[in-house]
Amino acid sequence: MNLLDVDQISAKQINDIFVLADSLRLNNEGSSTLLAGKTFVLFFPETSIRTRVTFEKGIKELGGECILFPPETLDKREALRDLMNYLNNWVDGIIVRHSSYSIIQELAAQSVMPVINAMTSENHPCEILSDLYTISRQRENFRELAYTFVGPPGNICRSWANVASVMNLQFNHVCAQGYQLGASSANYKFHTELEDILVHSDVILTDSLPMDLQSDEYISKYQITLERMKMTKSNAILNPCPPFFRGEEVSGDAISSDYFVGYSFKKNLLYVQLAIVLYCLMK
Repeated sequence: MNLLDVDQISAKQINDIFVLADSLRLNNEGSSTLLAGKTFVLFFPETSIRTRVTFEKGIKELGGECILFPPETLDKREALRDLMNYLNNWVDGIIVRHSSYSIIQELAAQSVMPVINAMTSENHPCEILSDLYTISRQRENFRELAYTFVGPPGNICRSWANVASVMNLQFNHVCAQGYQLGASSANYKFHTELEDILVHSDVILTDSLPMDLQSDEYISKYQITLERMKMTKSNAILNPCPPFFRGEEVSGDAISSDYFVGYSFKKNLLYVQLAIVLYCLMK
């Protein structure tokens, strides 16, 4: 089984991955040979830190081996179908971080082993599944919470919208006019006024801003500050996608506040990504 995007798996499969992550997190000592004899090819840029560290560390801790290449390796003249038909002989899984989603899709179409999307410019399924897992283990009513993403529709926003559709979550998207993902639906609502939505929000989500929105006008209207977090519902949390930048999509005082989920929030990225690897190998 491949994991290319969140909307290509079911709510039951997501729950199964979460249960498997529980097992890895709570019984880590008994998992050290689950990937023994397995070899994975990882395509990661040098700029990747959190996603690469957790995939590589996790695979090695479970007894597997990693072979690393830069993603530019996939941009050579050689047809991807030829490359994959050779790799099919030798390895047990492919984990790819590449700007082009179509390249990952083509690799998966030619592969007899699992292909896992570790991020593209279109989506970031592992990151969002990890975040939702952590929220679900902190809040039993996580399906009843209101999730609000503030910013343009990049890969993080799209993946949150996708998981909201699959898991039937309430997902608000707040940004300037013209930045909506599409038409409103039962799970996706687009808004241009931030304060109006904050009062109904339990989880505030952000991503780093592209250059065209790093203006004083945009930041003044849409930056998540401590003052604005105080408008949210009781026990609300701020979950900015790293790397985040103080003074741009979030303020320094918001990051320094108790609303910020904290750096340990991402600890489960290790277990969820390992659960994804194991689940894809089993299916």
